[in-house]
Amino acid sequence: MAVVYVLLLAYIGDLFIGDPRWLPHPVTGIARAAWCFEKIFRKLLPTNLYIAGGLTTLLTVALTVVSSWVLLHFAFVLSFASGCAAATVLLYYCLATKSLLQHSKAVYAALVPQENLELARNKVAMIVGRETQHLSAEKVVKATVESVAENLVDGITAPLLWAVFLSFFSISEQGAVMLAAVGAMGYKSINTMDSMFGYRNEKYLQFGWAAARLDDIANFLPARISGFLILLSAFLSGKNVKRGSHVFFRDRLNHLSPNAGHSEAAVAGILGLQFGGPSVYHGKIVEKPYIGDRGGEFKAQVILETNRLILITSTVSLFLLLIVETGVWSLGQ
Repeated sequence: MAVVYVLLLAYIGDLFIGDPRWLPHPVTGIARAAWCFEKIFRKLLPTNLYIAGGLTTLLTVALTVVSSWVLLHFAFVLSFASGCAAATVLLYYCLATKSLLQHSKAVYAALVPQENLELARNKVAMIVGRETQHLSAEKVVKATVESVAENLVDGITAPLLWAVFLSFFSISEQGAVMLAAVGAMGYKSINTMDSMFGYRNEKYLQFGWAAARLDDIANFLPARISGFLILLSAFLSGKNVKRGSHVFFRDRLNHLSPNAGHSEAAVAGILGLQFGGPSVYHGKIVEKPYIGDRGGEFKAQVILETNRLILITSTVSLFLLLIVETGVWSLGQ
């Protein structure tokens, strides 16, 4: 049962504390390790970037998993409480609920009280990969909402799902706690490398292939489960779940990514919006498939509506996962 309390405390800590800039973050260490491996293997294997990228990905994940396991092992040597505390901190670092909501609220604050479009463009540039310097206010809102919908999986549901899933592979409380934290950290390393290397440009098309494919695999089930969780949350909060379900089942595969479309389709349908269309990346126009139906307006208020839906979804996700965790643990006793 200890893993239930660890997950709950990690979620609460992330929701209320978030990621203060003054606090060291493991993702920084993961990124530095990945950059070091990239430099090494690009020099060793300059003519085979697929293998170079694959080795970089493999070693970064392995280093993250092993270092997390060692840290937890020594923490548990001190005491069971210190081990659970260390696991809570690692899981807390893997979640991004408050960070996601804060970044989107910063865009809203720039648009509504200040009416500062330039500031809004700068704020949204912190959470999207597309070029933002020429976006209209409506397109700024659209980019923000799309990002929040997509990052629900990376920042909330996937780390929780992997933590709970891997905890099932231990019959001891200590083992379950360790596997939960290590699983979430392993996922975080995969997701971080996809953010670093998963670009379809000349530099990373081959080198980043392994990281991108591994991220696709890691998010395959979480993305699909997240879509249903969003629909459930819409039902519980009185949103238009009928329209959301229609768009979700129709458009969830209308995305360049095999996973991102699921949560985006659910959000687009529930809120009556249309995502996709042309966006500029690295100076080139990319035509994204459309998700949702035309008609809804991308007013600034939509950002807050999306945030509320995502917050409800994250809470529902945690609640259901804790029920599953408790049930499985009880059956194992």
